[in-house]
Amino acid sequence: MKKFDKFGIKVPGILLPRDKKLDSWSVIACDQYTQDQEYWKKVSDAAGSNPSTLNLILPEVYLGAPDRKERLEKIRVSMSDYVSNNVFDDEKEEFIYVERTSAYGRTRKGLVCAIDLDAYEWKPFSKNLIRATEATIVDRIPPRKEIRKNAPLELPHIMLLVNDPEHSLVEKTGETAKKNSPVYDGDLMLNAGHISGWAVKEGTDLDAVYDSLEKLFKNNTAPDGSTFMFAVGDGNHSLATAKAVWDEYREELKQKGQTPEEIASSNVRYALVEIVNIYDEGLTFEPIHRVLFNAYPQKLISYLADKLDGKIVDEDNRGALEVNVKNSKADFGFVYNVDGNIRYTRIATKITDLAVSRLQPELDEFIKKYNNIEIDYIHGTEEVFRLGQKENAISILLPPIAKDSFFDTISTRGPLPRKSFSMGEADEKRFYLECRRLFS
Repeated sequence: MKKFDKFGIKVPGILLPRDKKLDSWSVIACDQYTQDQEYWKKVSDAAGSNPSTLNLILPEVYLGAPDRKERLEKIRVSMSDYVSNNVFDDEKEEFIYVERTSAYGRTRKGLVCAIDLDAYEWKPFSKNLIRATEATIVDRIPPRKEIRKNAPLELPHIMLLVNDPEHSLVEKTGETAKKNSPVYDGDLMLNAGHISGWAVKEGTDLDAVYDSLEKLFKNNTAPDGSTFMFAVGDGNHSLATAKAVWDEYREELKQKGQTPEEIASSNVRYALVEIVNIYDEGLTFEPIHRVLFNAYPQKLISYLADKLDGKIVDEDNRGALEVNVKNSKADFGFVYNVDGNIRYTRIATKITDLAVSRLQPELDEFIKKYNNIEIDYIHGTEEVFRLGQKENAISILLPPIAKDSFFDTISTRGPLPRKSFSMGEADEKRFYLECRRLFS
């Protein structure tokens, strides 16, 4: 079988459920609806007594629950039972080409594969093939390690982005894969849309994937010789956790006297992910806006205009502000209340990096100057204009995420600040479906 080591990926051994009842088997990523136990109760009701990935994960709404250890033990028991009791079809070495249509009518395409955790690094200014897009919070790794360590199976909700404006990898693979029948096809629970998957196996199909990766490798190699193949889009902390578990386990294997070859072939060295083209039209890339409380609006705007070398423009109304920011690459809109009058102001800049990568560090510095300023992160323009009307608030409307500068910004400036962007709505996130053996 073709070797993909050069690109930091591997053809995984895929386990799919024998019963393709996807509306009970597949559940949304564990890091969604983290404040909504009612949603997860609905998930439990939808799964019922059927085999379900719900029994193989710990929704993060329960991370701090007093019965967490019991939940983790139950997950491991369920994983072992599913493997022993023929819940899965026979394992097959293959990629899976995926098409996911959301309830909003958008169709996202992806390629499920295993990535080499030795080719991934989350620390800033990494030169690895696979890099983080947002700052990693180290404190979030330990509780996730409890879940992954010694788990018989893994399920992917991690999504990697590939810089492929020519649509030569995922989309091209799909054209070939769809000539065969899908290996799964069905609706997802709770009106979350539809998903289909096709196997990409040994032979000409894999050769074509290799050729596409080779082209992308060349296109994404920098003058210093480093190659930036993939950026983590969703699941950054889950992937960082997988790497931490592998680093520890590798040392354990060394202590046990295993050979370098035996260690290198461990399943724990890899993580299952879905690769998505950043230029996929079905992938919505939304900025996450900011709101500051007790922030002295005029001082803030003057400070940012100076630091960002921007020009302050007063807009007549909401519509003008919204349109001008949306049509810019790096202008910022401000909504705030002055003596009962709502003001709309824009800072026009010539920034060529992703706008948020320049804004957030300056916001952090401004906040340090005052003890009482609070910041929050908000989704959607409606919230920007609603919160900006409060007497003690100033909302900041960010421009669209520029896909053409995304990889360059991360390569030159390191991971983006936390809460920089969102990939789609909550129920458009990846659903668990494919599995792979991990600790066996």
